[in-house]
Amino acid sequence: MCGIIAAIGTEPVLASVLRGLQNLEYRGYDSAGVAVGLDDSLAVCKRAGQISALVDDVRAELPDGTRAIGHTRWSTHGPPTDANAHPHTDCTGRVAVVHNGIIENHEVLKADLRDHGHRFTSDTDTEVVAHLVEQCLEAGDETGVAVRQAIDRLAGSYAVAILVDGDDRVFAARNGSPLALGVGADTFYLGSDAPAFVEYTDEVVYLEDGDLVTLSPTSFEVSNDGQLVTRPAETIDWTPGDARKGAYDHFMLKEIHEQPSAIEQTIRGRLTDDGVRLEELEALDFGAVEAVHFVACGTSYHASLYCEQLLRERGVDAQTFLASEYSGSPPPVDERVLTVAVTQSGETADTLEAVRIARAEGATTLAVTNVVGSTVTRACDHHLLIRAGPEIGVAATKTFTSQITALVLLAERIVQDRGTDIQGYPLDELAALSDNAARTLESPQAEAVARRYADADSFFFIGRGPCYPVALEGALKLKEISYEHAEGFPAGELKHGPLALVTPQTPVIALFSGENDRNTLSNVREVQARGAPVIGVVPEGSDLVYEDFDDVLTVPDTAPELTAVLGNLQLQLFAYHVADALDRAIDKPRNLAKSVTVE
Repeated sequence: MCGIIAAIGTEPVLASVLRGLQNLEYRGYDSAGVAVGLDDSLAVCKRAGQISALVDDVRAELPDGTRAIGHTRWSTHGPPTDANAHPHTDCTGRVAVVHNGIIENHEVLKADLRDHGHRFTSDTDTEVVAHLVEQCLEAGDETGVAVRQAIDRLAGSYAVAILVDGDDRVFAARNGSPLALGVGADTFYLGSDAPAFVEYTDEVVYLEDGDLVTLSPTSFEVSNDGQLVTRPAETIDWTPGDARKGAYDHFMLKEIHEQPSAIEQTIRGRLTDDGVRLEELEALDFGAVEAVHFVACGTSYHASLYCEQLLRERGVDAQTFLASEYSGSPPPVDERVLTVAVTQSGETADTLEAVRIARAEGATTLAVTNVVGSTVTRACDHHLLIRAGPEIGVAATKTFTSQITALVLLAERIVQDRGTDIQGYPLDELAALSDNAARTLESPQAEAVARRYADADSFFFIGRGPCYPVALEGALKLKEISYEHAEGFPAGELKHGPLALVTPQTPVIALFSGENDRNTLSNVREVQARGAPVIGVVPEGSDLVYEDFDDVLTVPDTAPELTAVLGNLQLQLFAYHVADALDRAIDKPRNLAKSVTVE
């Protein structure tokens, strides 16, 4: 998704805006640009391509100033060209705008503006904002009024930041697209999320839909529906170093290796001698819940499938829905349903729409997310943070593991409140998960195996029970960053169609948990009979014979439910090393964005 950065203060801010653009690269982009407010003009530099080239051009071409806005664009309206890159300006060059989201009524607005003599130079929906502000200024409106009048005419999702020549302020607004305000000692920042400016301040104000922000060099104010409002500042609990690669070649590899600490952070304070204690959810009576509906997309959907299985095994009616399909045919929902929205960013548009539908039907809603102050935490009745820390790589790794860990705690709390006699989750083993994850990541097996199969035509991932969602996730991770074909299946479904695709060039990665392993082994025999090599992901101490496989990735012996979680770490390493062997852009895979904020 596109990224916004802006800064205003009493000292020059261009360097911090350029640094903010670099911090936003992980979100995915194909062009970028900057506008600087000077004493008597605006200076703009924007380019298709990499930020590194833009930075060189900006330093050579633009003077510094005390207010600036920047943007990383992910193409929607029009191809990635210099003309379509943000910031966009009006006819006179007096107004500069950066924008995330989609302005749904831009064609109507553009037609009206053209009728009034405005000339457009890009294919984007964003450019209408600059011309709307220009039109209001020409009508004699004061700058702040002109901005508000322009924003009021927009329909759709947006976060915008605006500079106007001759005015020493920065204006911004949000509706359905994330925007955060950073409060520094002598500078204010705007960013699509906190990593854009975290090295300059840890004090963040999370803006809400309908907010219009006016920033001066020394103060700011927030209004909503024409009324001044107060939004509390929060202190983020991670440091700039958390959002840097350090000694690792890629953010993804760093974040894979951060999983033991991420698991520990998710669990900390939530496991007691009496079971699970979730302080955030003390007011929620799970005993009154008759059914649990998960809504999620992508990796979060796979984590939800895992938790659905846990609940169903323990007598709780649970279902998982793809959020992108939910609005078309939502299930029957009432006040007896707990709808759990699982989203790493807290800004996933499809998931937020599913939440709105569920709430309208009377369901209690609960967000499971990684981002404090994200939209989903305000859209839901309750929220549970996974506490994984910042994740910069586009492909989710530690957030998936932390989602599963948080959802396990949630499932156990639901079972506790319902007072069922069903055997609970192995909480002692959950407490040891961090240590077992560290042991798994110490293994060098995955790199050698990955390089052996990097040139394969296709990859199949299979598993049963809790291994099935992990098989789906393993396939997704591989296709995301290697661009190779990969599919995940329930192991028993191979013979119902996919087996036709198996060849000696189709490695099959089979996950074993210690339960139903003999059935999965029968499926392994089926693919071996067709010449396919098999990589077994196997718990140590298993009675499986390792010679049954062409290659083996082992994980520490633990409860069957958690074996799958550890197996996922091996699959992440496998995907990473395949992509590395193929020289892919691992942290910024093509066509993908970290946060999907449009439906």
